[in-house]
Amino acid sequence: MIRLAICLALFATAAQAQVHVRDADTIVVDGTPVRLNGVDAPELGTRSGQNAKRWMVNFLRDKSVDCKLNGERTYDRWVGTCLANGQDIGAAVIAAGHALDCARYSGGRYKKYETPAAKSRLKRASYCR
Repeated sequence: MIRLAICLALFATAAQAQVHVRDADTIVVDGTPVRLNGVDAPELGTRSGQNAKRWMVNFLRDKSVDCKLNGERTYDRWVGTCLANGQDIGAAVIAAGHALDCARYSGGRYKKYETPAAKSRLKRASYCR
């Protein structure tokens, strides 16, 4: 079986209401749900998850968003890396202390952005260990 890698790009501007935040690791860009590859954010049903979503909404406000999808899907979402005005959104949410690196999918590229406070406060998902 041959697996084809799909590389898609999405572009949108939050000011045009084309970017919607589901939670701190899933955004919807121009109608396409995107799971941020390698980001382990708290569940929306928790206080930390609500705070993380609020941070993400504020972070993306009035920014241009560019996503590169890797062709993988999880549930209804495409998986990819997204930039807001050229800044990696995954790195930003982790550096802000609202998420952790998910090394299984990131290859550890976000580990250096983890804050001590987030590491002590947030529970890492079992699939990210």
